[in-house]
Amino acid sequence: MVHSAGSLVSVGALVGDQARAAMLLQLMDGRAYTATELARVAGVTPQTASTHLRRLIEGDLLVAVAQGRHRYHRLASAEVAEMLEGILRVSSRIPSCSAEASRAMPALREARSCYRHLAGVHAVAIADRLLQAGHLLPHAEHWQVSVEGAAFLQALGQPLAELLRQPLTARPARYCRGCLDCTERRPHLAGLVGEAMLDSFVKNDWLRRVEGRRELRLTPPGREALWTRFGLAT
Repeated sequence: MVHSAGSLVSVGALVGDQARAAMLLQLMDGRAYTATELARVAGVTPQTASTHLRRLIEGDLLVAVAQGRHRYHRLASAEVAEMLEGILRVSSRIPSCSAEASRAMPALREARSCYRHLAGVHAVAIADRLLQAGHLLPHAEHWQVSVEGAAFLQALGQPLAELLRQPLTARPARYCRGCLDCTERRPHLAGLVGEAMLDSFVKNDWLRRVEGRRELRLTPPGREALWTRFGLAT
């Protein structure tokens, strides 16, 4: 594919609008939202939101899926999420989805969803422990789960355990890699393994999602798990 300055300008124009940026940041939590919900986040009317969403879909940044009477919008791919996370790193600011989320910056820095995996202080600390223990082996473009690492991670529960028992079919970078955390400036765990780990933490009630925000709340059992399983005091 041949890229041009026009291609960069086109994507930049889509992301650069305040309302569309707010919608995209909301969708960074990996969930799908209706136009009405995204209009509320962006502070615009539903009609204006529909216009913005149509442009984002035409620009291949979002996809819309019909379910019953509603249409749900989500990021078109992990690559789009990675682009947005990269912009946040360059902008040198803590990501916020709304004025309310902006007031919750300390909580966002502690634990949040980075598209479908865990980001923030705890995520970086977990990645550090896994790398130090040899459970994850860093390579140039991906991280490899060691035999000992697979056994350790399987003990964290489902769906992570099931993923690690299956034959590896995804490309290595999609399966397991580091993702530079935009607040901590150090990598956390991403890829299918990172996504399954977050799902397992939520299923274990170690983390709880906050409705309409990227923030994730660490529960008392979660604090205990960070200490007993990773040696992390919170």
